[in-house]
Amino acid sequence: MRSILLAAAIAALPLTAAAQPTKATSAWWGHIKILASNAFEGRLTGSPGYYKAAHYVAGQFKAAGLKPGGDAGTYFQAVKYLEENVDQAHSKVALVEGGRTTPLAIGPDLTLGARDEQPKTVSAPLVFLGYGLHLPEAGYDDFAGQDLKGKVVVVLGGGPDTLSAALKSHASSTEFPKALEAAGAVGVIRLQNPKAMDIPWPRIIALSGQPGMRLAEPALQTYHRAMFSASVNPEKAEALFAGSGHSFAELLALADAHKPLPRFALKPSVTAEVATTTKAISSPNVVGILPGTDPKLKAQYVVVSAHLDHLGVGEPIKGDKVYHGAMDNAAGVASLIETAKGLRKAGKPLKRSIVFVAIAGEEKGLLGSKAFAEHPTVPKAAIVADINMDEFLPLFPLKHLLVLGEGESTLGDAAREVAAAKGYDTLPDPAPDRNIFVRSDQYSFIKTGVPSVALKVQGLPGSPEEKMEKDWNTFRYHSPQDDLTQPVDLASADAFDAYLLALLTQVADAPQRPVWKAGSFFKRFDTTGAATGK
Repeated sequence: MRSILLAAAIAALPLTAAAQPTKATSAWWGHIKILASNAFEGRLTGSPGYYKAAHYVAGQFKAAGLKPGGDAGTYFQAVKYLEENVDQAHSKVALVEGGRTTPLAIGPDLTLGARDEQPKTVSAPLVFLGYGLHLPEAGYDDFAGQDLKGKVVVVLGGGPDTLSAALKSHASSTEFPKALEAAGAVGVIRLQNPKAMDIPWPRIIALSGQPGMRLAEPALQTYHRAMFSASVNPEKAEALFAGSGHSFAELLALADAHKPLPRFALKPSVTAEVATTTKAISSPNVVGILPGTDPKLKAQYVVVSAHLDHLGVGEPIKGDKVYHGAMDNAAGVASLIETAKGLRKAGKPLKRSIVFVAIAGEEKGLLGSKAFAEHPTVPKAAIVADINMDEFLPLFPLKHLLVLGEGESTLGDAAREVAAAKGYDTLPDPAPDRNIFVRSDQYSFIKTGVPSVALKVQGLPGSPEEKMEKDWNTFRYHSPQDDLTQPVDLASADAFDAYLLALLTQVADAPQRPVWKAGSFFKRFDTTGAATGK
């Protein structure tokens, strides 16, 4: 609690004096004009700008009539992190083969990971492990029969077309590190398929100097020992495969066709010295609760979530060093606020209780949502659903929705039914190799057994709208140009918020809680059985 009081002092923005949205065409846009302004300095988790943003959201939750849902009667749930900084100037990486050492330039050739603890030194053989997917129960296991003890594993993003996009994403993000650590490997080098990259390599370089973070609680960390981590520029990846009998171009062709990849030893070994500094920080989730009214169902909670953090202040692009995060994800937080106010304005009591959570640490690996999902401020077993908004991109009129997780649970059915009632249809994931299913906060709830979806305005394949989204990812995603000057369709955003309000109302008032589909892989995480479809 002490850290939260300190945060309020840093913010210097008491709830009663919180800035109000300017009068605009859309109240939703008014919140974004505040949260994405220079005054909030990009809302980096743990920064004064983030604390100021958290205090602003708490003020808006209070104005919407939400009850404090954080620690000790406040709107804040304190979350502790370890912040990791890689000293790139004093770190070095090289390939070694036959007594010849080839240095790899940090930046142009590769970037070093900062989310998990790096070893001070590593010297190890390299082995190519295909996609690195460990799903023996689904009939696919790149780890089978491989001796990885003491080795650094090289993997290429993607997966075979025999696995669903959700399953490939889950295996890559969650099953891979567990299998890697269990196999005794000492590190991983990730290769990206250029066709699935969100942003070009020069922007990746610009972002690589940012601090990484992990949760301070050891049980919630990805690895339980130091693990070397790096990503290699696809244009430099061929050097890894020299003399192996395979080429990176050959492997990319297989990945583009979603075919299985071979696994084989690589000729070079890797040596590295990684200089890092670590410090402890705290940064809160912001939690408000609208209590339900049904005598029985009010003890169940529907979570509505959106991450509040962004990337802070970093490498300037086009003269701007503030990474404003207007669409990513002040937009989602603005929808949280406006949905809460919409419920109050509607005056219709809901049967189940609603928990609104503005989350920290999403950009650092879904950390704030992991902390909340594992240690919620309401009874964990009573959370029945999560509806998440992250970078939902109302760049064009709302006609189609992407509902990530749609086919996994009856919550997806509800999302589709409400969309149809409003004249929208839902589309499948258009880019499964981007792993977006596991790259936002609903995934933290899925891993605790809670049926969850993430919502996004979507364009049809090959349409001008799809090109608008691709251009946004290329030129604005994780750059300072995700700012207040970009074109946004305010009517689309308001329509999205109306859809969210209708979906939330249906889920909150439904006689039965959402349940997993009988064939869903993810129902295994429901340890109580209450959310498992029979």
